[in-house]
Amino acid sequence: MRTSRLAFFVVATALVAAACGASSGDDDATTEAAPTTSTTIVSSTTGPSTGSLPEGPSALEDRYDASFPTPLIDPDDILSGGPPPDGIPPIDDPKFVSVAEADEWLNDQEPVLVVDVDGDVRAYPIQILMWHEIVNDTVGGVPVAVTYCPLCNSAITFERTVRGVETTFGTSGSLYFANLVMYDRATESLWNQLNGAAVVGVLTGETLNQIPSSMVSWKDFKEDRPEGKVLDRNRTGANRRYGTNPYTGLDDPNGQPFLFQGDVDVRAKAMQRVVAIDGDGEAAAWALDALVEGEAAVTEAEFDGEPIVIFWKNGQASALDTSDIAAGRDIGTVGVFSPILDGRELTFSAEGTTFVDAETGTTWNVLGDAVSGPLEGQALEPVTFVRTFWFSWAAFRPDTVLYES
Repeated sequence: MRTSRLAFFVVATALVAAACGASSGDDDATTEAAPTTSTTIVSSTTGPSTGSLPEGPSALEDRYDASFPTPLIDPDDILSGGPPPDGIPPIDDPKFVSVAEADEWLNDQEPVLVVDVDGDVRAYPIQILMWHEIVNDTVGGVPVAVTYCPLCNSAITFERTVRGVETTFGTSGSLYFANLVMYDRATESLWNQLNGAAVVGVLTGETLNQIPSSMVSWKDFKEDRPEGKVLDRNRTGANRRYGTNPYTGLDDPNGQPFLFQGDVDVRAKAMQRVVAIDGDGEAAAWALDALVEGEAAVTEAEFDGEPIVIFWKNGQASALDTSDIAAGRDIGTVGVFSPILDGRELTFSAEGTTFVDAETGTTWNVLGDAVSGPLEGQALEPVTFVRTFWFSWAAFRPDTVLYES
């Protein structure tokens, strides 16, 4: 990591800068207050529920409470990132604007996280998630938590229903292996963001259901999903320097992770970007460098005994490279899909910045949509994946099979 950028991290932790330093220069910047925790948390919901949650102490207040189930991780390994709970304020009442309105403040190469549930398509700009890390939303009738951990570069969407009870999630102010530690507001148990597992508290052992979502460039989203909704940066409930990156230089391929106290798996550089898939009993990761070629590239692979296809195309900026998110180096967009459609396995090749299947000659985009040809209007089934840094993924899944070519 370049000396001047390392100095930034030494002088002030990035989490404090992101959480609290925070305003766009206005003295009256608003922030959401941190929650007041209580000794005993009573099961609560934010909507209709079909189940119940246990009562018990708050893991936010005391993660060593003897009444908790055996933690899945050593509580001593949970580190304070600086701010208090919800000091990095989640967005609990998200507002949305049209593509045309968002185009006034989003640049073509900026990354947005796309969530599509039953045709309800929404984009969550990383320039907003950078400063809030969690958006509690409902998409296609499904309660979701849209999450982003800047230190791990992991953007993941989860259902926020646990044991039939709808809850919301907040930022604990703590980290585990440099990864965001979330808490649910029903029981105040602690959850790892990277794998959606409750690791300390009364809900220890529960795992959130992950919903497929992917980061694409704003240009790709507005061209391929023109009727989609976009999270509004002007009504977040807080005042932040949206469009800027407080973690400048974090995305240095030859750098080292920040606030990470684990052992780096030396099979790849710590800050190598990977496309990772977690399955039943196995995990695999593809180094991003191995997926990149020209304007677009196709990688055919197999996971859990089933074929998958990985699309990559250029045109998406790294949000963690320069202070101006839109000016970050081009790291491209990734989509992972099942190539089987209507019982037939398709084979793909890249043509320009699109993808063409050999069987029908249909042209597809990076979101897995057939945009022209015999199969126009159909879509490939997405495969749930995480795009993150190697150090982070390997710390959570050391048994991962790594593909570098």
